[in-house]
Amino acid sequence: MIKIVKSEKSWIESNAVDQLKKISTLKGIIKAVGLPDLHIGKTPVGASYMTKDIIYPHIIGNDIGCGIGLFSTGFKKTKFKIDKSVKKLEKLDMLEYTSDSIKNIDFPFKEKLGTIGSGNHFAEFEEVNKVYDEKALNEIGINKNEIYLLVHSGSRRYGEYILNKYIKEYSCQNGLELGSDAFNEYMNEHNKAVEFAKLNREIIAHKISSCVNSKENKKLLDSVHNSITPKKIQDEIHYIHRKGASPSDIGYVVVAGSRGSNSYIVKPTDNLLDYAFSVSHGAGRKWSRFGCKEKLEKVYSKKYVRQNNMKCNLIYSDKNVIYEEAPEAYKNIERVIQDMVDEKMIEVVASLKPLITYKK
Repeated sequence: MIKIVKSEKSWIESNAVDQLKKISTLKGIIKAVGLPDLHIGKTPVGASYMTKDIIYPHIIGNDIGCGIGLFSTGFKKTKFKIDKSVKKLEKLDMLEYTSDSIKNIDFPFKEKLGTIGSGNHFAEFEEVNKVYDEKALNEIGINKNEIYLLVHSGSRRYGEYILNKYIKEYSCQNGLELGSDAFNEYMNEHNKAVEFAKLNREIIAHKISSCVNSKENKKLLDSVHNSITPKKIQDEIHYIHRKGASPSDIGYVVVAGSRGSNSYIVKPTDNLLDYAFSVSHGAGRKWSRFGCKEKLEKVYSKKYVRQNNMKCNLIYSDKNVIYEEAPEAYKNIERVIQDMVDEKMIEVVASLKPLITYKK
């Protein structure tokens, strides 16, 4: 069964749909779902699959455990000085004190803990922009008058190492059968990578919060976008493969916007079996990173970039991120949210407005 969540106003490239259809033909796949942020990748991003008795590690890709966490800062909106915080963050070296904070941690590639990584990963200070459900916001523990930190990152080189290992040694792209040694070994390593990625987000949040002298650093929400998760359905275990998709069965989640646009806290509705228990994880790319600079260099001149008019308080080390992560390269987050609302997949709790984006 294939399901694509879209409306007449949505834009989903046909190549992404073709990718989804191709994967849906793999042995043991019961359901394939393309969410409103569906776009092309090595395997389609913004997709979720349900299997029985077999898993496909290549579907979720190399960034196992990639996800997004929302953390408190203790800053009141009226007390948070954006310009002052930007200056401090520009001087922050994420690797500077990593060794002290992870010396007692037992993980492969632990030197990568506390680093954001490239691509669409980021840390971002947010303010609550609009409240749709105050009761839900209170239930999460969010004060609409305070500042919050959103962290999007994954398992860094650890997840890549795991995927390459299982492709090379077990040809996992052909599937790993339930009960096999390869299945059990992969799931064990997969679960460790998920924990690595969660810890990575926590360490990133701690470093950035400390840099701006945040009063607190409490994790309020966390959702994983790339994973294989067992799910009991009618007394049988199925495996939900998510590639750039948020779980719908863990409570509230954040759906991230692109740079300069709002993100949303949403509450998935109950029993989204038809959608493989998943909702969109973000806006989804409209353009691939390749070619973004060529398309936007004339729009964003060097002088314009230098004057900081379009950076939206963006702190970065690779100037290509200006183009690759530009709002124009992404779909409209409001359209993605509305498509899910119309499908009765989610209820919107609040929108978050970005204040500072850190991508070093």
